Amino acid sequence: MHAEYAILRDLYPKPECALHFETPLQLLIATVLSAQTTDRRVNTVTPELFATYPDCRDLAAANPEDVERIIRPLGFYHAKAKHLLGLAQELDTRFGGEVPRTMDELTSLPGVGRKTANVVLGNAFHIPGFPVDTHVMRVTGRLRWRSDWRRANPNPVAIEREITACFPPEQWTDLSHRLILHGRAICHARKPDCGECPLAGTCPSAH
Repeated sequence: MHAEYAILRDLYPKPECALHFETPLQLLIATVLSAQTTDRRVNTVTPELFATYPDCRDLAAANPEDVERIIRPLGFYHAKAKHLLGLAQELDTRFGGEVPRTMDELTSLPGVGRKTANVVLGNAFHIPGFPVDTHVMRVTGRLRWRSDWRRANPNPVAIEREITACFPPEQWTDLSHRLILHGRAICHARKPDCGECPLAGTCPSAH
């Protein structure tokens, strides 16, 4: 596992969050919007969204239909707009307009699960967090880094706990980034490019 991660470190020396943001609030909003779509697509709508609603009080008071119009290209825009307005209202009333810095507080907000909370903790606040998305699940499964690799629908929380137990906290966020980058670039869901993968020599799924 650690030898394979050393290869990933060399392959992706400067991993970073693919979502564009300048503040913790912007990252929280962008991550909520990223459900069931790509980060690249989210980045096409957030400039207008952030310019129109620069803080959570503005967003909390927004007309839902106006928010839906901006985020419509992402799909599931009705539910996502509802989540955004709800979390903005919660942030305004419960947290003084500031994004909280704990898992429990973040996941108490509408539309925010562990993955979103870990993204915000690790990238906005540099607090150790290990977001588990479909790329992380796929790559760790193919590498047999987790015991439930045979499961068709693995538990993201179980994956988070098992993988983070093997790495120091200060590596968690970059580890997640590198697994995601590898999933996007080489270890594709349908046709993984094993011939170009530097992990193929030790990856059980490449044989």
